[in-house]
Amino acid sequence: MEISGKTRLLGLIGSPVEHSKSPAMYNYCFEKWKLDYKYLAFDVDKDETEDAIKAFRTFGMKGANITMPCKQEVLNYLDRISPAAKLVGACNTIVNEDGVLTGYITDGEGYVENLRQEGVEIKGKKITILGAGGVSSAIQAQALLDGAREIAVFNKRDAFWEMAEKKTKEYQDAFPEQKITLYDLDDAKRLAEEIKTSDILSNATKVGMHPLEDVSLITDHSLFRKELVVTDVVYDPEKTKLLQEAEAAGCKVIGGLGMLIYQGAAAAKLYTGLDMPVEEIKQNFFVK
Repeated sequence: MEISGKTRLLGLIGSPVEHSKSPAMYNYCFEKWKLDYKYLAFDVDKDETEDAIKAFRTFGMKGANITMPCKQEVLNYLDRISPAAKLVGACNTIVNEDGVLTGYITDGEGYVENLRQEGVEIKGKKITILGAGGVSSAIQAQALLDGAREIAVFNKRDAFWEMAEKKTKEYQDAFPEQKITLYDLDDAKRLAEEIKTSDILSNATKVGMHPLEDVSLITDHSLFRKELVVTDVVYDPEKTKLLQEAEAAGCKVIGGLGMLIYQGAAAAKLYTGLDMPVEEIKQNFFVK
């Protein structure tokens, strides 16, 4: 569709954004749906976030996806924040409703929906998550909102540890009927114990993607019992070393590509109320 005087603008805000497939993915959908929208990528650093949101308001943009390093900073300049975004302390989607800007976080939704599409439900389950960063935090929040029974989070005692402790306490206070605990990733005995009593194991770190394709955080393959569902947020490669080894042991494995697409689909739903053609998007933009 040609750009007109009525064309509404949407975009991606963050840095770097040159590699993003979001413009192609969303513009494909807008064309398919015959919506007079266009989606662009804007390279915005953290200290430029306020200016970017002022421009968003001035231009009357319909919506935007927010990526690092702006996902936390942007919360300071919005009118409303969804419960999940408030819990996580980050936002990856903004929707403009008659000048009122609402921030959402769809990363966790994407993770849960990816599992659901593979026949795995979160409710009542125990999950062990490797890593306590932003993606992990979003998964934890959505899993708790969707009724996960227990979450065991493992992270190294690095510079991020204090922040992870604070976030774990916030989640526990918000969901007193569910259990969430933070452990040291270097405590192999505790890690093994938690995995043995878990329904789902998820890698929420960068381990498994370039240049760590040949690395897995789980070296004891006896932990891969057939009842365990093993997931990864990494989507390139499609099957990380963790997933390959878990699958070889008989586990059901779920890669990160679905999470990526479904979090985008959740954002598209917020923008338009329409359901993204997930399989078309996967085949056109992600299958090599």
